[in-house]
Amino acid sequence: MSKTSELPPAQSPLEVKATPVSLIQGSPRVVNVGLSGFAEALAAQGVAVIQVDWSPPARGDADLATLLSKLSD
Repeated sequence: MSKTSELPPAQSPLEVKATPVSLIQGSPRVVNVGLSGFAEALAAQGVAVIQVDWSPPARGDADLATLLSKLSD
C-alpha cells in the first residue's frame, strides 16, 4: 500500500518551505561568560547584557586542573 504525497509533482520534501517561527520574542537578553569586550559591545548597542567573570580552571593547564581537582575530593 502506498501513500499519496501532498507535494506538487517533482518537488522533494526538502524543498518545502514552512513559515519561519520567531525564536526571539522581544529584545534579546544576553549572558556573556568570559571576555568582557563582547558584553561591552552589546551594551553599547542597547542590548541587555550580564557579564560573568570566568576563566578556565588552573588558567587552562589541564595537568594542574587535574591535580587541583584531586585536592577538592
